[in-house]
Amino acid sequence: MSVSVSVAVIGGGYGGITVAKALDELADVTLVERRDAFVHNVASLRALVDPGWTDRIFLPYDRLLARGRVRRGRAVRVDGGSVELDSGEILAPDHTILATGSTYPFPAKTDRDDSGAARIRIRAAHKAVAEAEDVLVLGAGPVGLELAGEILAAWPEKRVTIVDPADDILSGAFSGDLRAELRRQLDGLGVKLLLGTSLEREPVSAPGEPGPFSVATRSGQTLAADVWFRCYGVAAVADYLAGDLVEARLPTGEVRVTPELRIVGHERVFAIGDMVALPEAKLARAAGQQARVVAVNVEKLIRGEQDLVTYTPAPPGISIPLGPRGGASYTQDGGLRDAETTSKLKGMDLRMSSYISLFGLE
Repeated sequence: MSVSVSVAVIGGGYGGITVAKALDELADVTLVERRDAFVHNVASLRALVDPGWTDRIFLPYDRLLARGRVRRGRAVRVDGGSVELDSGEILAPDHTILATGSTYPFPAKTDRDDSGAARIRIRAAHKAVAEAEDVLVLGAGPVGLELAGEILAAWPEKRVTIVDPADDILSGAFSGDLRAELRRQLDGLGVKLLLGTSLEREPVSAPGEPGPFSVATRSGQTLAADVWFRCYGVAAVADYLAGDLVEARLPTGEVRVTPELRIVGHERVFAIGDMVALPEAKLARAAGQQARVVAVNVEKLIRGEQDLVTYTPAPPGISIPLGPRGGASYTQDGGLRDAETTSKLKGMDLRMSSYISLFGLE
């Protein structure tokens, strides 16, 4: 097999690292990533409350690829045949894989490209929470619930309030049993849920920064807290699409893909992860599964084969730890799983060991 075929992977998140690693021995791979280190976002909320995790979630790219290269930079313009970086360099790969993911408010995702600055940001927010008596969380989705659980597992004496305009926690196609179990555990932790309402205006302090404040809800309640976090607002990153790729981008920012995960209308441009418009939860697991399908398909194209494999979105399923030993999980086949099972699946290790192995950092 020729190794002269070039592949550009744009984005070094969960999907990007998986597909780049899989194709490393098959092609000349260039992984373009704006951050200086991979961030294991699955463990970012644990890193907020436990300083022992703060350094662990940042994994250097140095050993990820044996043959390929990791180019630090940001794609500013990508069309069907070329990739322009913010440095001015232009790549002309045989195959392009878009894996730029999404943005999400801190602390679920870092808002700093430099890992040193990101660590400082996390430690400052940790100090703010450690010194707070009352914490306000906006959003009762998976991130908001997990954040509340992490805070109370580390500091059981704190008071945490979650506010969400929805009538129940955890919107999405999940069973009532999962919601009931999570609500039971949240109640046992002392979490105060204010559902069916929102704030009249956000606190004057920035999210994650210390500063006592008082805010009013649209239902007429007054809340006082010392620090707050926004736990909603995912946004796909695809604003760099240009030329013949623009039409594939939806108003949501996501891109349309074929069952083979090719950008609609393009045979050699693929997309994976949070940026794709698929009826599936935006999870690291899904990005990894999509990456493996794309790796197979690119290998087939390199070999001159046209019988590409297709990707089937996974049925609803999720694991929501509430600290290292709490939480609940749900799969369509297995149904509800309790806190002990959730801890084994995700809560204790937060899938850290698998990524340490992927990056060759054992």
